[in-house]
Amino acid sequence: MARRLSQHDQELARRFRRAGLAIIGKTNTCEFGLSPHCEPLLHGATRNPWDLSLSTSGSSGGSAAAVAAGIVPMAHGNDFGGSLRYPAAWCGLFALKPTRGRVPLGPEYGDVVGGLATEFALTRTVRDAAALLDAVAGPARGDPYWAPPQLRPYVAETAAPPGRLRIAATATPNSGRTVHPDYLRAFDATVDLLGSLGHDVEEAHPEPLDQAGHRAIRAVYAAAAAWIEGYWTRRLGRGPDPGEIEPHTEVLFGRGRKVSAGDYLQGVEELQRFSRRAAGFFRGYDLWLTPTVGWPPLPLGTLTPTAEDPVRGEREAGRFLMFDGEYANITGNPAMSVPLGTDSAGLPVGMSFLAGFGTEPTLFRLAAQLEQARPWAGRHPAVPVH
Repeated sequence: MARRLSQHDQELARRFRRAGLAIIGKTNTCEFGLSPHCEPLLHGATRNPWDLSLSTSGSSGGSAAAVAAGIVPMAHGNDFGGSLRYPAAWCGLFALKPTRGRVPLGPEYGDVVGGLATEFALTRTVRDAAALLDAVAGPARGDPYWAPPQLRPYVAETAAPPGRLRIAATATPNSGRTVHPDYLRAFDATVDLLGSLGHDVEEAHPEPLDQAGHRAIRAVYAAAAAWIEGYWTRRLGRGPDPGEIEPHTEVLFGRGRKVSAGDYLQGVEELQRFSRRAAGFFRGYDLWLTPTVGWPPLPLGTLTPTAEDPVRGEREAGRFLMFDGEYANITGNPAMSVPLGTDSAGLPVGMSFLAGFGTEPTLFRLAAQLEQARPWAGRHPAVPVH
């Protein structure tokens, strides 16, 4: 894939162009976007502008670095399990993962792995995200999923008061892993801030994925790898040569070959059952708050696989991926990561808010209120842009 160029614009790219955006370059990502880092062997590691020895997370890490460094005000990314929100948290940015069907995936793609994947962008400000979503939102003809229609421009929502929101809050991960003390302090400060703004915050959380749910998500993610391998094998007329893909990708493709069509469809069905139960949770709450990730940025190289240990990155990612970011992808609900704190080293700390299906206005209203109460757009890393 190193020298392959797309021969057409996706609908999203067309809408970027119609909005008057200047497309200036291609950002780095991990191989096929399959890992929560941005250190591909092909192009090398993307460095976090806040500390060049640290990871940006991923998979949209190149976009996050470009925005955090001040190269561009916004950059495209996508989210199949947190790939917009995780880099935002480590790079001090605002990231919105829109409702399923809000942003088109065609004409090349339609149902990307049961609707788990979503396209959008990383931005520095809430208003930029709202303006961009206004420019690109809305179904294309023939799309398999349609989000509830927006009632007015999202930019207008950023000027509207959010009202008194009912917010469930959790800082204890289901995994039992240890959250960094700085992140717990940032979480507590966020809870205090929300209370001071008039919102009702209480300890609560949606039900966790049970054993059947974990089997389902494993089957669906493995099927995604099988789809990627099959998709490009068909278009290139051949499979990957030995050594042509990274060790971790080889493992993922191998897992994918073991998943049947029936396994995949049963997995999708189980995740849809989970989504119905999660929808019940949002009858009682407007939002669910957690830290976006539970640990500061890891040193470069920590998450990269090797031939001897191809799943090292998966294992090490458990040190920071502990707050069920995939809930937003499973349910299709909108979610955002908001840069609401810093750790003891001065690095950004992001807070995650998951909302009910189709309720981006709630997120934009609250995000704008938080941005006004605790501004972050003026904080810049000291790294010069060359």
